[in-house]
Parts: sequence; structure tokens; C-alpha cells
Amino acid sequence: MLQINLIDSQFIPFLIAITLLSVSPGVDTLLVIRNTARGGVRDGVVTSVAICCGLFVHATISALGISLILLQSAWAFHLLKLAGAAYLIWLGVASLLAARRGTALPVQSVLQSASPVPIWQPVKEGLLSNVLNPKTVVFYMAFLPQFIAPSDPALLKSLWLACVHFVIANIWQISVVLMVGGASKWLSSARFAQTLNAATGAVLVMFGVRLALEQRPV
Repeated sequence: MLQINLIDSQFIPFLIAITLLSVSPGVDTLLVIRNTARGGVRDGVVTSVAICCGLFVHATISALGISLILLQSAWAFHLLKLAGAAYLIWLGVASLLAARRGTALPVQSVLQSASPVPIWQPVKEGLLSNVLNPKTVVFYMAFLPQFIAPSDPALLKSLWLACVHFVIANIWQISVVLMVGGASKWLSSARFAQTLNAATGAVLVMFGVRLALEQRPV
């Protein structure tokens, strides 16, 4: 019978480390802010949940050892890296084009959010931005094994740790969503919308280019 120790001596260090990781500014936070500004609180929350669902994909990959194959195979890792970089650049270009149009963002308020895009769009954007990020593959491969005892079933323990990460990351990102949603008066300004789209677009493109040009870790 399989037994898994969910709360062990390594849980608190993991909780601290994953919390610090979750609140660190990055592509996930940037995408949540952009989508909240674009479509209101609903889109921001959906984006956050979709991003965090990708963590279970990485946890499963890490536990099954597929990550090791990616790290050892130069072409496989390079292909994944280029796919992730291309997607970030595509998101960035879309934001830059929106900035060029200079239209106001359709944001109402936290309680009455605008929903100008189909629900599948923030789901797709959030999930793909996480799943196609090779840094998350590398991170989970290097990070999770430190908190899994040899006697633990690797897959179940990995999914449990991903659940903890899922909750912490969503708490942080949805807090960001509510802060952005509460600034509806500013976000409804065409000038603010143009500036935000230009800034997020430029940063997303920068992230994508940097990811594409990074050397494969050894």
C-alpha cells in the first residue's frame, strides 16, 4: 500500500521557497495584469488559474523523468525553448499592436468586469505561457526532488507539492487581479491603456528574445 507523507520536515522550507518564487515579478504576473486590464477581473482570474494548472503538467513531467530527457537532449530542449519564446513574442507583439491602436481598455470594476474576449482565450494564453516555459521544466526538475523522500511515491508527492504551489500562486496572482481591477477608472483611460499595452508588449517580447538566446543549461 502506497503511503505519502504530505507534511514532513521539508514542508515549511518548501512553503517559504515557493511563496518567494510566486511573488517574484515575472511573465506570469505580467500576463495576469495585461489580461485583467484587457478583460476585467474575470479574465484575470481565469488567466491565473490556467497558468497554475500548467504546474501539474510540469510536476508530472518531472516525476516521470521526462524532464531529464529534455535536459539531456539538446534538440528537444532547444525546440521547447523556441516554442516558449515564440509564444511570448507573439503575446508581446499583440500588446504592441493594441498600443498602436490606442483604444481604451474595457474595464468596469471588481464587481462588474468587462468580458470582451471568449473565455477560452485567457485559458489558452495562461496555460500555454506556463506549459511552454522551459524554465519551469528545469526548475521543477531541480527543485521538487529536494522535498521528496526516497520512500515517497514520486508522482503523488510531486502532484501534492504542485497543489501547494497552485494555491500560493493563485492567492498572489488573484490579489494582483483585484488590485488591477480596482483601478478601473485609470484603466479605462485610452492613454493609460496605450502605455500599459506598450510596456507589457515590450517586456514580453524582451522575455521571449532573451529566452530564445539563452544558452542551454549544463
